[in-house]
Amino acid sequence: MKIKKGDKVQVIAGKDKGITGEVLAVYEKTNQVVVEGVNVRKKALKPTQANPDGGIQSMEAPINASNVLLYDTKAKKAGRVGYVLDGDKKVRINKKSGNIVKADKKKK
Repeated sequence: MKIKKGDKVQVIAGKDKGITGEVLAVYEKTNQVVVEGVNVRKKALKPTQANPDGGIQSMEAPINASNVLLYDTKAKKAGRVGYVLDGDKKVRINKKSGNIVKADKKKK
């Protein structure tokens, strides 16, 4: 899969079309990604000792990776992902703008 965790992407299909956000999780087996603020669903939580009231929680659900394009913040354009050799390293580029893409890896 060409989309990685930490990439900035733009949704190109569905009810959230046009929204940009960061990829929170990637599921390669099902070809799905979870994007921040996209496809938000409500989930009912049972009361537990830690949360005695229970409640309703909003969470992002996965969407198909074919419905997102890599977003270039410098050029303000979304485009497909391509690969090019930079010296002896293979790097990802945004095909529309030609800029090299670096995913923001968050440490937990």
